[in-house]
Amino acid sequence: MAAVTPPGPTRTTLPDREFDDRLEAVRDRIAEHDVAVDAGVWFGATSIEYLTGFDHIQTERPVVLAVTEDRIEVTVPRLEVERVEPNPRIDAVHHYRDYPGGGPIEVAVGMLEGLDVSVIAADADGAPGTMGYQGPSLAEAAPFDLTVETQDWVSRLRWEKSEAELALIRESARWANLGHRYLTDYTAVGEHPATVSQRASMDASRAMLDTLGDRYVARTRGSGPVHAGYITGPQTRLPHGHTANRRLEAGDVLVTGASANVDGYYSELERTMFIGEPSDEQEHYFDLMLEAQTIAIEALGPGVPIAHVDDAVESYFEEQGVSDLAQHHVGHNIGMGGHEPPYIDEGWGDHCEDDATNYDPEDRTMAPGHVWTIEPGIYTDEYGYRHSDTIAVTEDGIEWLTYFPRDLESNTIGLE
Repeated sequence: MAAVTPPGPTRTTLPDREFDDRLEAVRDRIAEHDVAVDAGVWFGATSIEYLTGFDHIQTERPVVLAVTEDRIEVTVPRLEVERVEPNPRIDAVHHYRDYPGGGPIEVAVGMLEGLDVSVIAADADGAPGTMGYQGPSLAEAAPFDLTVETQDWVSRLRWEKSEAELALIRESARWANLGHRYLTDYTAVGEHPATVSQRASMDASRAMLDTLGDRYVARTRGSGPVHAGYITGPQTRLPHGHTANRRLEAGDVLVTGASANVDGYYSELERTMFIGEPSDEQEHYFDLMLEAQTIAIEALGPGVPIAHVDDAVESYFEEQGVSDLAQHHVGHNIGMGGHEPPYIDEGWGDHCEDDATNYDPEDRTMAPGHVWTIEPGIYTDEYGYRHSDTIAVTEDGIEWLTYFPRDLESNTIGLE
């Protein structure tokens, strides 16, 4: 089959002003924090990338970012120095040889001491225990009086996507659609799901790279920018099933998934598909799932209580007598992470009013810039049924970002 490319690209990288706006936003939060703080500090790799554009794989080697009113400094392991030094937003780079011998937290504390800070707001008081890391907290390692407040500023900023971020997710959805199209075309009885996925992902990635050329920012290591695949047969009854070592058979149910990485942003496209004509029972559950997804999408919009969407689907499942077959909430935000808050869950409103969270009561409702995956599922003892589409909330409604057909006929693969 000849390559089919989506419409011409909009934007494939974030503009510099995006990072300027983000840094200004966290500096505003530093100035407005309930307790007077001198700096914001981050250990999370995604938060560091969000604020500065420096991306790295979070390992046992901590990376620590500090932002003050007029400085941005970072502590990295030696092996990251050449990657981070060209970053125009970072004023100084501190490094240690490695973990554990290099004393990473001690170097980070030295960075904070040089910034002359005594009270900081951090996403954690120490590096996460990734890949076996064990180390002291910032406060424990500091030879001076250091007070550590907690904050989740970046996590909250990521809820509402800017127009530039939406453009990247929109572009991701285009290439996810192509990957899913290849996946459908290459699916046949006797094929192995793993090799069909590899072929579809490779061909879609090749088309994407050939089309975008040097406009594409590679943030992948060893894999292509597009991924498309599926779980099959009995594994579909598990919402997070695995790609089993089995060949495709006539009568199989498939639950697919496709996405593309565009400058670190993702979309989500999933479909329930059938190899050959589905049985009456399978068609019944497919129709219930499709109607539930439609109900959820039609309920979306600015100012809508987030929990209301999950409640609407739950009510429908109860009416149809299948509520016991639903195992998860309707969806979640998506962007730099596959799962991001807020979550479309019946408990979200109560969650925002819990004193343990940093959310305001207004955070209970949907807002322009939210990008949702809408994926209510039904899981029987034999098979699972789930579509997922990526939908953005706009000022006056919604925008569908994924667009692979949802109907039964389009998701039935004929037997030859």
